[in-house]
Amino acid sequence: MTNLHARCPALMIGAAGSGQGKTLLTAALARLHRRAGRKVQVFKCGPDFLDGTLHRQASGQPVYNLDLWMLGEAQCRRLLAEAAADNDLLLIEGVMGLYDGNPSSADLAATFQLPLAAVIDAQGLAQTFAALAHGLHGFRDGLNWHGVIANRVGSGHHVELLQQSLSGALPLLAALPRDARLQLPERHLGLVNAAELAELDAQLDIAAELLADSRLAQLPPAVDFRAGAPLADFDGGRPLAGKTIAIAEDLAFSFIYRANRQCLIRLGAELVGFSPLADQPLPACDALWLPGGYPELHAALLSGNHRSRDSIRTAAQAGLPILAECGGLLYLLDSLQTADGEEWPMCGLLRGRAAMQPRFQAIGLQQLSLDGQTLRGHSFHHSRLDTDLPPLAHCIRRRNGAAGEPIYRHGAITASYLHGYFDSAPQLVADIFNGELAG
Repeated sequence: MTNLHARCPALMIGAAGSGQGKTLLTAALARLHRRAGRKVQVFKCGPDFLDGTLHRQASGQPVYNLDLWMLGEAQCRRLLAEAAADNDLLLIEGVMGLYDGNPSSADLAATFQLPLAAVIDAQGLAQTFAALAHGLHGFRDGLNWHGVIANRVGSGHHVELLQQSLSGALPLLAALPRDARLQLPERHLGLVNAAELAELDAQLDIAAELLADSRLAQLPPAVDFRAGAPLADFDGGRPLAGKTIAIAEDLAFSFIYRANRQCLIRLGAELVGFSPLADQPLPACDALWLPGGYPELHAALLSGNHRSRDSIRTAAQAGLPILAECGGLLYLLDSLQTADGEEWPMCGLLRGRAAMQPRFQAIGLQQLSLDGQTLRGHSFHHSRLDTDLPPLAHCIRRRNGAAGEPIYRHGAITASYLHGYFDSAPQLVADIFNGELAG
């Protein structure tokens, strides 16, 4: 197979910090260029599930994650090159502040020489806006700066002040006004899923119109994306060939990387979805994936939906391999206590209970090493688990090498708070769904 080389306009949207408005700006930009007849592919930096739901609705295309540690540089390069060959514009939304994290959004921008624009919340700022902008610009060499974007400006005069304070080397690409119609609701794990926002299309259209006369309406500079030979599907063949994997898919279980689905398909699996929230029984399958999501927001309904619970319990007791990640883990416990103090019976397949907490109990990149393979991913949750189940192993935190989330193995159930990126350890993933993981 030949190497891939493609050239395409691209822009990374970074920010001075979280909460500056880069998600809305990226989605609005995707909608603006889509309305102009362009095919737009959006990526999200880091291990994020929620922002991508907005970008998918804005662009009309599935969204992929990019992370130099979780995916590795080769796979990031391959994803970008493949997208460049099939799209008119690539948009990459950063994570947190531009230089935050290891790897950071700036690391990704430097690696692929992506044109870069930073969003800065201009509310309450005049000349200090330029100080922040030039501070971001000068903090690190080797970045391909395209300009800055002002968010939440108060008036035309405010925009003039911001423009006058910037040097010509760092142009103001656009300015979005303070507008209640552009506010996106949040909850404890981030933005609300796009599927729950009835007015989202109207919001995106409004934001796109506000950008229509800005420099962002023009295509950014093109980038040459070169990837080596395509990543091998998997050296071990198709270990999931002939297997049907059921996936819980609804608002309670929605934290699913598109790349994970594609990994399972490359490994030979057929995927079938079902909804515990709709009380659908488990479909005929050879394995079950219960991904993360928000079971705590739907605990009463999940607790009362006996067809789903009973079918999963019966299958698990018969030895069906199950992978339960974060929210999926909560669903398999004896009970789940919600933020209001109510406690709801769950599936009762894993001894223990979880209780929601007001603050994050874990957040960050982690990896799991088992059977000579390393599955990379991340953890972020507000619940606290109380169980006497002995861990099979512990993840290791990327930040400091300390022990992280425990991995539980009970019968053919593998459960943890870890959200894994399957392509980092395909054989380990295949072993889990084939029921061949030792434990």
